[in-house]
Amino acid sequence: MSAPRTFPSATTAFFGGIRSAATSVFFPVIGGTYIGIGALAHDFGFSSWWLALSSILVWAAPAQVILISALGAGSALFEAALAVSLSAIRLLPMVIALLPLIRRPDTRLRDLLLPTHFTSVSMWVESLRLLPTQSREYRIAFCNGLSVGFLTAATSCGFVGYYLAAGLPPLLAGALLFLTPMSFLMSTARNAQMLVDRLALVFGLLLGPTLSLLDVGLDIMWTGVVGGTVAYAVHRLREAAE
Repeated sequence: MSAPRTFPSATTAFFGGIRSAATSVFFPVIGGTYIGIGALAHDFGFSSWWLALSSILVWAAPAQVILISALGAGSALFEAALAVSLSAIRLLPMVIALLPLIRRPDTRLRDLLLPTHFTSVSMWVESLRLLPTQSREYRIAFCNGLSVGFLTAATSCGFVGYYLAAGLPPLLAGALLFLTPMSFLMSTARNAQMLVDRLALVFGLLLGPTLSLLDVGLDIMWTGVVGGTVAYAVHRLREAAE
């Protein structure tokens, strides 16, 4: 591991985070995804500024697709909020894993609000990769810059997709939405070193489509619960046998 990089100030660390986001592989992926989300919001009759505000407040492409689809289909606000909240639960373990990297003994609670709110899969993966090379003093500023960089790609490309929606073929819009899960799948496959990680990935790929075809309610949640539990059980049995 390289020596920690020392930023002269929180401002330079913040802009260093923006630069890292702009050069990340997730930057064009997020841009392409939000072109599709912008087209989706247009088709359901939401305004472009509503889309931008929801990007800032929700900040998770899958959750935004759920929100737009639910409200656009006429679901009650409470039902849409519940669905978005259930989708966001998957980010809690990422926040828990990120906090020890950015928190210091003298860190104030309010300093953690922005990095925890803007924790997404893309920001989390890049933070785990880049933060160990940064000086701890300015890691929060760096994370905030990273999030602002990704959020800028999302909101600007959301506007692009919104105003291109009239001429954007539905198949292309769907393909753009598919960029995010594919990028997460590839990064997860690359980083899966332990048996439990590889098993969870395989079980998830098998269970997800199966439960969806069977029209099982909360199929994503059950895929994670069942696939993760079975993967962990197999891993522990293998360890016990060795």
